[in-house]
Amino acid sequence: MVSLTSFSRRLHSKDADYLNDLGLLYLRVCGALLLLYVHGLPKILHFSDELQRIEDPMHLGKGFSLCFSIFAEVICPLLIIAGVFVRVAAMSVLCLVVVAMFLVHPDWSVAEGQFGWLLMIIFGTVLIAGGGRFSAHVKKL
Repeated sequence: MVSLTSFSRRLHSKDADYLNDLGLLYLRVCGALLLLYVHGLPKILHFSDELQRIEDPMHLGKGFSLCFSIFAEVICPLLIIAGVFVRVAAMSVLCLVVVAMFLVHPDWSVAEGQFGWLLMIIFGTVLIAGGGRFSAHVKKL
C-alpha cells in the first residue's frame, strides 16, 4: 500500500507514467462500479421482471439478450475492476452500449442518452489504454 507521503510526492513529481496509471485505475474502477450498480445488479436481483421487459433488437431471444447484458454489466465490470482481461471486458461493454444506443434507443437525444454516451467514452478509453500498471495481470518488478 502506498503511504500518503509517498503518494503526495508522486503527485508532485515528474512521474507521468505513474499518474497515468493511477488515472486509468480510477477511471476503470469508478466506471465499472457505476455500471455494475446502476445496470448490472438490478438485472440480477429482478431477473424474471427484466426478462419480460428486455428488448431483443438482434432477434437472438430475450434470454440470450438478458444473459449477455448480465455478462457485460456484471461479469465484465468485475474483470475490469480486478484488471483481468480488461480490453476484452471493455469491448463487451462497448458492444452492449452501442446496441442499446443505436438499435434500442435510436430516437434518444444526446441529453436523454448521456449515460450511454459517457459509458462509451469511459469504456472506449479503457479499451484503448488498457488496464495500466495497477492491473492483476501486470508483473510487479
